[in-house]
Amino acid sequence: MRLLLLACLRAQTGNATTAARIQNHLHAAGHVCVLKDAFMYESPTEIANLTSTEKFDAALAIHLYKGGRLLQGSRIPFGIIFGGTDINEDIRFEEKHRVMGAVLGEARFAVAFTVKMKELAAAEWVDPLFTNEVKEKVKRAPGVHLLKEMPQDDLHAAMKRCFAVVNSSISEGMSAAILEAMDLDIPVLARNIPGNAAIINHKETGLLFSDPQEFVVLSKSLMNDPIMEREIVARAKDYVKKHHSWESERKAYQNFVLRFQ
Repeated sequence: MRLLLLACLRAQTGNATTAARIQNHLHAAGHVCVLKDAFMYESPTEIANLTSTEKFDAALAIHLYKGGRLLQGSRIPFGIIFGGTDINEDIRFEEKHRVMGAVLGEARFAVAFTVKMKELAAAEWVDPLFTNEVKEKVKRAPGVHLLKEMPQDDLHAAMKRCFAVVNSSISEGMSAAILEAMDLDIPVLARNIPGNAAIINHKETGLLFSDPQEFVVLSKSLMNDPIMEREIVARAKDYVKKHHSWESERKAYQNFVLRFQ
């Protein structure tokens, strides 16, 4: 089967790595999966021309609005993979909310990375400015350094040299960075938001903080308690193996594609 996968493919982002991983899974099952950057297209008509010209049999899209809207009215069957922005941000805007609901109505299936994300979506249906804001705040924060994007292997090598990985996002779907840290035996401190809390059990598989003061307290407790650190790392590693195994994910996506037949 020849498959189109639409996603936001800016280098070294969660969407790009997720898309590449899904592509790998589908190639392993003998399908041809072609990645296309959703930002390169403006309308469903452009995608309709693409799927007709390149003879695609079916399509997948990451993000209901960014990718899914381009598949509305598609001549070929398609499935949708939720991203964090769908549920956490886009859903607040009436027009985007309407479009995402329409996309779900046409999709052959939808994939949510966490139970919480699935529940939020079910309850609702059956950016550059922010980047600049972050950069300005980092400039004013002593001891904080902003690094450019880097290849995954280099990133993992850098992570292994760190005492802990911190996720301070105010909006997450499923953080690949957290799961990668868990798999690399690095303790995680993350902001207590639904996306992070869905994959971290506080003081069991990681530490969740709600404000800067709590972050400082938890960081000091982690640094001063090597036994707690080792136990958190071990439980986190087991969690990733049990709930986010590469083999299980591959099998799931391969089975999803069978629904197109």
